[in-house]
Amino acid sequence: MFASDTLTKPEPTNEYRLPTNVKPSHYDLTIQTDLDNSVFKGLVKIKLDVKEPTSTIVLNSSKLKLDKAYVRSDTLNEKLAPSDCSVNDKDKRVTFTFPAIFQSGTQLELEIAFNGTFDGSNVGYYRASYEMDGEKRYYTLTQFEPTNARCAFPCWDEPALKATFDVTLISKTDMVNISNSAVVLEKAFSPNDQDYLGLKEAFPTLNDKWKITKFHRTPKMSTYIVAFASGPFEYIESKVKLPISGMEVPLRVYATADIIHQAQFALDVKAQVLPLYEQLFDVPYPLPKLDTLVAADLDAGAMENWGLITGRTSELLLDPMKGDTIAKKSVIETQAHEVAHMWFGNMTTMEWWDYLYLNEGNAYVYTLFPEYKGNADFIVLQFEQALALDAKPSSHPIEVSCPNAESIGQIFDSLSYSKAASVLRMLSAYVGEDKFLKGVSLYLKDHMYGNTVTGDLWKGIGQATGLDIPRLMDNWVTKTGFPVVTITETSNSIKMRQDRFLETGIAEGKENETIWNIPLSILTVGSSGETTIDRDAILDTREKEFPLDTSKPFKINAGTNGVYRVLYTDERLSKIAAEIAKSDCRFSLEDKMGLINDAMALSQAALMKLSTALTLIDAMRHEEECKHLSSDTLLPSLSEIASVWRDHTEIKNLLNEFRRSLFSPIVKKLGYTYSTEDSADTNQLRTSAIGVCAVAEDTTIVNELRSRFEHYMKSGDDSKIPADLQRIIYATAVKHGGRDEFHAVKAISDKPPTPTAKISAMLALGYTQDDSLLRETLNIMLNEARDQDVIYFFLGLAVHHHSNALLIDTFKEKYDQIYARFAESFVMYRLVEFTFKNLSTDENLRETVAFFKNKDVSRYSMALDQTLDGIQARIAYRKHSSLDILVWLREWKQKNL
Repeated sequence: MFASDTLTKPEPTNEYRLPTNVKPSHYDLTIQTDLDNSVFKGLVKIKLDVKEPTSTIVLNSSKLKLDKAYVRSDTLNEKLAPSDCSVNDKDKRVTFTFPAIFQSGTQLELEIAFNGTFDGSNVGYYRASYEMDGEKRYYTLTQFEPTNARCAFPCWDEPALKATFDVTLISKTDMVNISNSAVVLEKAFSPNDQDYLGLKEAFPTLNDKWKITKFHRTPKMSTYIVAFASGPFEYIESKVKLPISGMEVPLRVYATADIIHQAQFALDVKAQVLPLYEQLFDVPYPLPKLDTLVAADLDAGAMENWGLITGRTSELLLDPMKGDTIAKKSVIETQAHEVAHMWFGNMTTMEWWDYLYLNEGNAYVYTLFPEYKGNADFIVLQFEQALALDAKPSSHPIEVSCPNAESIGQIFDSLSYSKAASVLRMLSAYVGEDKFLKGVSLYLKDHMYGNTVTGDLWKGIGQATGLDIPRLMDNWVTKTGFPVVTITETSNSIKMRQDRFLETGIAEGKENETIWNIPLSILTVGSSGETTIDRDAILDTREKEFPLDTSKPFKINAGTNGVYRVLYTDERLSKIAAEIAKSDCRFSLEDKMGLINDAMALSQAALMKLSTALTLIDAMRHEEECKHLSSDTLLPSLSEIASVWRDHTEIKNLLNEFRRSLFSPIVKKLGYTYSTEDSADTNQLRTSAIGVCAVAEDTTIVNELRSRFEHYMKSGDDSKIPADLQRIIYATAVKHGGRDEFHAVKAISDKPPTPTAKISAMLALGYTQDDSLLRETLNIMLNEARDQDVIYFFLGLAVHHHSNALLIDTFKEKYDQIYARFAESFVMYRLVEFTFKNLSTDENLRETVAFFKNKDVSRYSMALDQTLDGIQARIAYRKHSSLDILVWLREWKQKNL
């Protein structure tokens, strides 16, 4: 029996969930958008099924002015007005009380007229701006996840309360209207048209300057993925024939005229992944089209609205002549992730936000572009981010209670996304990818257009594998943290012990009670050099012994698929380092990445000496596969060490020497010229090596980068600034230059040739060493930058010790302004994290705790706790490893003189 056979889905609580006396089945929604006056007007007719006798109807509404409301029943044709209407602004609900009791089984139609304003926020139905031909212009779009559909129309704004939707948009005739479904009818308004008589009554300003766009009815879906937009859009289009349904589906990318030429790559990626996913999941894509809208203003990076994906310019656009590797990867990741959501989240939706990971984790697992070594990229972009956050005492389970809006907004983090994806990737590696995908397909088919909890996914995979998946996996999603596996050896066996890993060491007492079922994937090398991986071995107790010939090379967690750290003895780690140095090393790229990442994390936790980790890194300087090791693993590991000791002059200078010794030879070998004949690996390695050498003050490389920017300043010719090097060239020019360089980069930020150039410029403005220019950067950040761009200024300013101090002072001084601006968005908790996370002294910690003591932190309490944990970990790191790293670096320099 599978665990989900006996699961009961949780009943809504009265305090935070809507009553279940009535449930919606269909919405007929009409929205009139008046951009000239920054307002919108709407009419919604909602079909309801009465589940319990009631005279009250409670639904969600926020920021809307409600007008007339009526209800009709299937037994009463006349309209019945409510006897009372009360609005609860705190809970964002409206309650209608009627002078009649509606009996169970009755079908109702609730009709509500409403209007709203475009208030400058980026949630709900909102207005975005862009510039073209020196003129500021506008369009509208939606961002409803997690709980903002209620800001656009009154609705039952909970994921389990699914319904179908008929959407009608009314706009000026020169606007383009798009929504989840395809257009069924579009024509200019005519007062003599019988179809529009009802609209004239609800929207009295209609005349021949307006047009009406009606869309096909949607499948049954949740409110948070409803979407519509209206603006002067243009589009590019292609078609794909899907392998299972056989349908030919039109694919479009919409954008404004000034940027539509940069959207082709996003369209091409979507055309590649949509048929691949249909085949992979063995479930037909259910809609007749799939659009993407590129948005100038969007707090989320991208949003998976069914049939109408939205995404930032920086996530979806690519200059066809200057596309860099990072930008290409970003577009691929964004489009692939959002298209996967058409199945995970849209077709099959989590029952409540506690189970967000069922949407987000599943949408990250699938690697479709082998030329970018997606498995290795996953380790860097998802796996390590997840473990870094989950190693904090204030971490939370993947499956986490989200009773209210404040808690829902905070769980869109690396645990719901990256740890969930990592855990599912681990399960896939353990049961086999084919069986895992079969189980996922069964899960989707069993719950098509429905809602799910964890047990439903385990049931599908259990049916495909014949394994007890709940027993194997439940602790991975319901418990906080992850284990470290400590290895001790005899001549013919290894003994393993598991404990909860924290960034400050092994957890103690009640914090160390969880026993995980750990797939060990034991890699052994035979006498003839052949490798064997035991994928069946499981550590399911606190300690267990496994027979093994320890005279031969071995490694635990082959492929770095398991969500845990491995602590070897110093002697074994020395042998592993020697093995890696061999030309015929049997460890994979992913194995080597895992070894480095484990060593760095274990040294921070004082379970291994930092000098041992640095010795391992030093042993890899001639590693043949250093392309990924250098650009993805060594670089962030060494950057984190540099950040912890950024105010310690001798350590900083010696560490810069060490970094230059690793990366300068790569720059000399690869140079600064990018070629279409180079692989993605080579391009990324070149970029990373140049970047780290510039940061490490390699005079030759710094001067080269400065000269390239100087050429641009004198001539306006940017041909010496490859797209891949924009970020480091801009930053180097600002850091080592003066007012002229600063304002040249600011000019790029104001009128960027590409979205990635804008991001590079915004980041670079925080690198100036001039206090007056730093204050100018802070002013731009607070008073000129778009909401979605503020985060890049924070990131740039937080890098250096002095600018970070000014950022903290500004954050404290302008806190009320910042909070009022970002409290309801995804941005606020990131701003708290980025501002304070690089602090590393006891005084820093005391001052930070004191500042937030009397603040309402309910919207970012998780991020604040995690940030404070991080500061404490950095303090401990400095205390136990400062002498160790200093001695090692001194000895390393002496040996290499």
